[in-house]
Amino acid sequence: MYNRTFPYIVGLLKNLILLQAIFLVIMSLFRLYLFFKFAPISSFDASAVEYFNAFLLGLRLDLSILGYVFAIPLLLIIFAYIFRKFISFEVLKKVLFVYFLVFYLFISLILAADIGFFSYFNDHINIMIFGIIDDDTAALWEIAKKNYNLWLIFSGAALYTYFIYRLVAFFVFKVSPLNLKNFGFIKQTILFFSFILITFLAIRGTLGMFPIYHWTKDIAADNFLNKVSKNSIYLFVQSVKQYKKSKTNDRDYIKEAGFESNIEDAFKIHCRKSDINSSDLLQNLVYKTPYNEKLQKNPLNVVVIMVESFGMPILKYQNTRFDIMRSLKKHFDEDILFTNFISTANGTIVSMEPMLLNLMARPKSVPYGQSMYQNVSFRQAAAKVYQKKGYETTFLYGGDLSWRNVGAFFAKQGFDNVEGKAKVLKELHLDAKKETHDWGVYDEHLYSYILKKLQNSKKPQFIFAMTTNNHPPYTVPSDYKSKKLYFSEELKKHLRGDLELIEKRLYDYQYALDMAGKFLDAIKSSPLAKNSVVVITADNNTIEGAMSYDDYLAESKLIPFYIYMPENFKPEHIDTSVPGSHKDIMPTLYNLTLSNTEYMAVGTNLLDKEFLHCGFNDKGIVVSEAGAFKLGKAVNEVQKECEKQYRATLAVTDYLVKSHLKQ
Repeated sequence: MYNRTFPYIVGLLKNLILLQAIFLVIMSLFRLYLFFKFAPISSFDASAVEYFNAFLLGLRLDLSILGYVFAIPLLLIIFAYIFRKFISFEVLKKVLFVYFLVFYLFISLILAADIGFFSYFNDHINIMIFGIIDDDTAALWEIAKKNYNLWLIFSGAALYTYFIYRLVAFFVFKVSPLNLKNFGFIKQTILFFSFILITFLAIRGTLGMFPIYHWTKDIAADNFLNKVSKNSIYLFVQSVKQYKKSKTNDRDYIKEAGFESNIEDAFKIHCRKSDINSSDLLQNLVYKTPYNEKLQKNPLNVVVIMVESFGMPILKYQNTRFDIMRSLKKHFDEDILFTNFISTANGTIVSMEPMLLNLMARPKSVPYGQSMYQNVSFRQAAAKVYQKKGYETTFLYGGDLSWRNVGAFFAKQGFDNVEGKAKVLKELHLDAKKETHDWGVYDEHLYSYILKKLQNSKKPQFIFAMTTNNHPPYTVPSDYKSKKLYFSEELKKHLRGDLELIEKRLYDYQYALDMAGKFLDAIKSSPLAKNSVVVITADNNTIEGAMSYDDYLAESKLIPFYIYMPENFKPEHIDTSVPGSHKDIMPTLYNLTLSNTEYMAVGTNLLDKEFLHCGFNDKGIVVSEAGAFKLGKAVNEVQKECEKQYRATLAVTDYLVKSHLKQ
């Protein structure tokens, strides 16, 4: 039966389809902005077919999202038409107006947040986005105020909101009836079912076996183009699921690594031997350092400095006019520096914890200190090894110990002392307003406190310290005299984003490296030079998001692993080209600084020439002696061995971590 409401219903559906088409264009504009803002030089060498495929897949994924958005209104419209005696057309339009306005603004917010996330991490939204929730929110707000024109951003956001408001209002409220004749019950039913079918196909995005959002295939040789095609909303939803799962320990890395039914195989591959201890698998991870009479009689202080965001790639532009290293350069030239070394993860806490717990990073997991493991005392924790040898152990963070729960968590991991910003300020009698930035004390004060601690110690010291400079909002002390940095044309070609902000960032970078160098100057010019080992590494290379690379896989995750030790304790013929990552720092240090000492670890001693050495990053980047590669894309035998090692080590790590829940 034909009803006079029907032409208006169809007119409304026509308007909503036009509205969806316009918003699809808006979503594509976000993607285009991301491409032109962050595309590395190499991406412009891609073929026209690769560009087309990348943006076409992105368009289809966006259409799939809009299919989901359209599904509920479509059913609501059909329901309202069937029960038109009880639901007025005007009420229906008001409900649809609110619905589309809320969803469009939410989608826009995620798309904008993704661009901001990409600018910092050179990747789309992932589980690390929840670091904003877990992090120091007040400090993040201060960073935003200092680094961005918030008035302009909020004004732009207000104008955009008003535009979306007017757009939705126009298409929802200005409905003209379509002149439809001879549209009885059967034709109406066919029309509605056609809309449902088309919406379903839009959601699936394909007629194939799996919906389009299940696709994980690369559609271009260029990695950045593959990123361009991704959809922020699907990635956000996936991140929410991963975050919830990681909080409840539901994720099974052993299964994901391919060892669900035989964890023993993982241990055999990881340990590179077939005669493992099957009755006590964890015993296979226990090693012993060789007896060393000098170390037995003269224990060395061990200081491990994790310098915030100290990535190596920028250092290749170091010269007299771009002196970013300052006083650190001579030490890197003189001492032990592993040059093929990558971060285990791409954030601070997710690199710090695995290193101090002798683990590899488990991909897309929340920090142990903020999960169900926050009260677990890990048996293989690095500080416990030194503690058992009579060392005084200290965890020192330049910021507040409440950050990421580091104070409470590391107090359970073998550290006698867990100290933060407040302790440094008190011991050095510093003015908190003048001598701190948004994230903690200036690096120079952290180093001064370490020196004081070493000079006043009565027993050998193991100190782990995390600096807080070289971090947004990139603040250096007012009395620090920076050295002018001149950007070469070659460097400018490899930088992207706001050049003024990058320059500010690099001056803070210069300060952080200079302070590390001055600390080493102080150590080497004092009696501490004869009985102290100093390690300098980093949590990650977060300038990665502001740079493009000639070889992204080989360069983007590079961080330093530097070691100073007294000459009479230094081994001969160290191969500093061997690949490694955070998991290998402590096993290497044990063998350099401790005699006849047992330890448990999943990493390797980089001085051991008999072992296969590989560096693992939780984004699936692996470094081997035969080059860097992406997991699943090994091209030679050495890389294939490292790939097997990665999967086995991930399974072994998960087995070790979860064994603590059975105690």
